[in-house]
Amino acid sequence: MTDRGRAALRLAPETLEIGPSSLHWDGQKLIIRFDELAWPHGHRLRGEVVLRPHALTTVEAPLKDDGSHVWRPFAPSAAIEVSIDRPGWQWSGHGYFDANFGTSALEDDFRSWTWGRFPTPDGAVTFYDAERRDGSGLALSVHFDNDGTVQEIPGPPLTPLPRSRWLVARETRADPGTQPKVLKNLLDAPFYVRSMVETMIDGHKSLGVHEALDLDRFASPLIKPMLACKVPRRAHWLFRSKTSIKIEKGD
Repeated sequence: MTDRGRAALRLAPETLEIGPSSLHWDGQKLIIRFDELAWPHGHRLRGEVVLRPHALTTVEAPLKDDGSHVWRPFAPSAAIEVSIDRPGWQWSGHGYFDANFGTSALEDDFRSWTWGRFPTPDGAVTFYDAERRDGSGLALSVHFDNDGTVQEIPGPPLTPLPRSRWLVARETRADPGTQPKVLKNLLDAPFYVRSMVETMIDGHKSLGVHEALDLDRFASPLIKPMLACKVPRRAHWLFRSKTSIKIEKGD
């Protein structure tokens, strides 16, 4: 992940290019190619992720009543193939593709949220719970069939999870009388944690991706400057035909 200037952006109807990395939709699958530096160690990572949706949706779920923040689950259930230029960093499995859009800063409108996506025998479920700045709450539970059918469902009870190493609060939804488990932390930051979580949904055990975001912490003037230590910035990038070339100058 690298911050780049406007000159490093190139758009076409089916392709998004940012510097040497790109996303391309060929009508059947999304092809993600990346060539980036992993900061702060400076390790270069090159690879490709191919995502084949089981179905596409047109769902746009507002996270606020005024529509200023929207969650867009493009492909809530998909097959993925991953190939990275490191020994053993190639695999295939179950995945998804979604995005968030908004017209204001997240920290201006939300205090915190948790989100989780869990496969089910007939598709997947997603739980979205948030605390807004105005004191209201969001509790969104959605079931996605493999054929693309979308249905809002009653969510099972919110159940606490252990705090992260940075003490970010976590919770997810689970059948009454069951206790979800954090099996692996994928990313642990002072304001955000992404984890592999096992929970029970309608009597079925499911292993999914879970995230918790503390936007009070993110808004802190002590925390925001830390992002510059994790996300490098690169200026002076030019495209030449189909090749991206970095100009060797100071940023």
